[in-house]
Parts: sequence; structure tokens; C-alpha cells
Amino acid sequence: MDFYDLFFYLSMGGGLLMAFALGANDVANSMASAVGARAITVRQAVLIAALLNFVGAVLLGSQVTATISKGIIDPTAITDPRVLTLGMFSSLLAAGVWVLVATLTSLPVSSTHSIVGAILGFGFLVGGPEVVNWLKMGGIVMSWIISPFFAAIIGFLVFSHIRKTIFVSHDFIRQSKKWGAIWMALTCGLIMISFFYKTPFGERLDLSLGAAAAVCLVVMAGAWFVTRRGLEKLVPDPAAGAEGVEQVFRKMQIFTSCYVALSQGANDVANAIGPVAAVYVLAKTGMLAAKAEVPIFMLVIGGLGIALGIGLLGHKVMATVGEKITTLTNTRGFAVDIGAATTVLLASNLGLPVSTTHAAVGAVTGVGLARGFKAVDFGVLGRIVIYWVLTVPAAAFTSVLIYRILDWIVS
Repeated sequence: MDFYDLFFYLSMGGGLLMAFALGANDVANSMASAVGARAITVRQAVLIAALLNFVGAVLLGSQVTATISKGIIDPTAITDPRVLTLGMFSSLLAAGVWVLVATLTSLPVSSTHSIVGAILGFGFLVGGPEVVNWLKMGGIVMSWIISPFFAAIIGFLVFSHIRKTIFVSHDFIRQSKKWGAIWMALTCGLIMISFFYKTPFGERLDLSLGAAAAVCLVVMAGAWFVTRRGLEKLVPDPAAGAEGVEQVFRKMQIFTSCYVALSQGANDVANAIGPVAAVYVLAKTGMLAAKAEVPIFMLVIGGLGIALGIGLLGHKVMATVGEKITTLTNTRGFAVDIGAATTVLLASNLGLPVSTTHAAVGAVTGVGLARGFKAVDFGVLGRIVIYWVLTVPAAAFTSVLIYRILDWIVS
């Protein structure tokens, strides 16, 4: 077995580790608010998220993926394919280890920023500072502020609106039926837009703006009608009060959480598979392209790794995001999902680097702040922010260390 074949198989293992860590940390966020609001149990959340992420990764995940995450380094400046192979493998291990360490301490971090930091460290080591795209790096640093800030604002506004139009009303149930149907229609519209423009499968459909808008409007109208009719049958009598309102939003929150899990599988699997694809291309051609065709078995391995990570360790981060920052109910959890999903969608379409993890934590914080500063545990939030700041340098340092050890072994 030659050098490239050996490291391709080793990289498959590294990709599995990265996918496992991604599932345990990043992807667990999709169900955190539903678990925190008691819409579903931890076991149900683990099963649903594992299944939907696997389906999203394999059926909706892109088979053409970027080999160098986010274009953070210029691969043409590193001409030796052996160096690139070692570097991609080192980056996979470093990012996977960092995300796993964060998971074991129950703190949410960004797998995207982990792999970016790992590739940055390797690139800086072998090519110097001129190899690094510092403009891209600056955008990623800005995303630490942008995504949680905007998600917090949206989550704050959504929950404030729900509280103002429903909980302050004299007729909880009638208002919850009215606004529940409207919010479900808006949610379905958001989901369809995200599906068309955020998932690889939706991009392959390549619908025109008019056609996509028409489909969204039809789906929104259908969602409003079905929800309105369903709530008439499912919602208890007006005497149920606030608990009846929470029942209205419980089903809606499960629905939004399921969508987040499905789309994360489709989009985030690239974080685990991109560097594997790089080694795959190097093994086949001896040179690295900006993008690579990914065989279906790689997506399957990535999907399995994500599912295993959720199943074995996902409960740790779910508990932190869903329960420890602030107390969530179904209405608050629904506002969290809307805030996070809207932020990711808007930022992605504007070309801004954004982390789903940061958006989810920001939305939870915003919903908590809608009830006052005392409703948020700033101690937990502070520890999370420290891990966010450490992610890029920690992954970069670990990548450099692993690369040095491997280079010494194979040379």
C-alpha cells in the first residue's frame, strides 16, 4: 500500500471521527430547544436527530464538496501533494479532537470554525502567512459577533410578539389558534426558502425565483389552512389557559426542530467529508482541485458518524443549550428555532460566514433576555463564549502538532 492509499484510508477514519464529533456537538443543537421545552424527551430527540441527519447527509448532501474549507488557504501555494495529504489528515484529526473535547465538557462549539482553524494552522506552518486568506479569516471572526447577535434579536422579537399577542390577551386559546396558524405558515415559508437555497438538493433543483416564490406561497397557504383546522380539533377548551397555548406551540416546535436536523445533515456533512475528499483527489490524481466529486459511500460514512455522535454524546450539548442558559417553554423554544433558522438563512444568502451553533445559542439568550437579565445564566454563557474564542487557535495548534509528528514519522 503506497503513501496516498494509506492516508486515504486513515482519512476515512479521521472523517468518521469528525462526523461523530460534529453529530455530538453541532447537530445536537437542532433538538436542544425541543428537549429543553419538554416537547420531546432526550431519547426521542436523539433518535429523531440521528435519523434525520443521516437522511439529510446521504440523500440531500452535496456530492460536490469544497476540498479546502471556506477557502481559508490557497492550495496552489503548496505544491507538494504529500504535504497537502498530511495537512488535510492532520486538520481532520485536530478539528475532530477539539470538537470532541468541547462535547465532553458539554459546551457547544462550531465544527465549521474548528476545521477552518485546523486548516489555517497547517497552511500557516507549511506556507507562511501569505498562504492564508486573512480577509476570509476576518469574516469568520466577525461571525462570532454577527450570528449570535442577530439570532438573539430575532428570538427576542418573536417571543415578545407571542407574549404580547397571546399571553397578554384575555382569550389565550382563541389568540393562540389565530397566531399559531400564522406562525406555522411563516415557518413553512421559511423552511421552503431554506430548502431551495440552502440545501444542496434544493440548489440542484435550480428553480427560478418566480417558481420558488409560487411554491412557497402555496405551501404557506396550505400550512395555514391545515394548522387552523387541526388546532380547532386538538386545542383544549378556553379554560386551559397558558398550558393550552404551550400545547399549540409544542407540535410546531417539533416540526421546526426536525427541519433543522434534516438541513444540518445536508449541509454540515461537508465539514467532515471535505478534507477526506481532498485526500481522495490527491490519491487519484496527485493534485488538488478546489472542489471534488464525493462518492456516495463517503456521504454514508459521514451520515453514520453524525448519527453515532448524536446517539452516544448528543445529550450533553442538548442539556447545556436547552436547559442551562435559560428556562425554555414551547413558545420560547419555537422562538429560538425561528431565530436561529432565520439568521442562518439570511446570513448564508448574504454571503456572510455563520455558525448554526452560534445562532442557536444567541437565539436562546435573546429569548431569555425577553424575560429580563435574571432569566439568563451568564456564567454558562461566558464559558461558551470562551470556547468559541479558543476554537480557531486550539484547532490550529493541534493541527500543527499532529502534522509535525506525522511528518517526522513518514520522513
